[in-house]
Amino acid sequence: MSETKHNHHHDAAKHHDEASKHHQNAHKAHQEGNDEKAAEHAKSAAESSKKANDHAEEATKKHSHKHGMK
Repeated sequence: MSETKHNHHHDAAKHHDEASKHHQNAHKAHQEGNDEKAAEHAKSAAESSKKANDHAEEATKKHSHKHGMK
């Protein structure tokens, strides 16, 4: 049970890392005046962030469920 929770937290962290990498790339592209590329990276960052949040939510749900909270 706790293993699943751990995995979700791990996935969430992984996606957060990806998101911040995309954010950095977006910022870099922006500085280079490459707006199109910046927009692409920003979109990827947003997707990664959403995945991270989904995983964090899953982890929280599993954790709460284990303690009998709804």
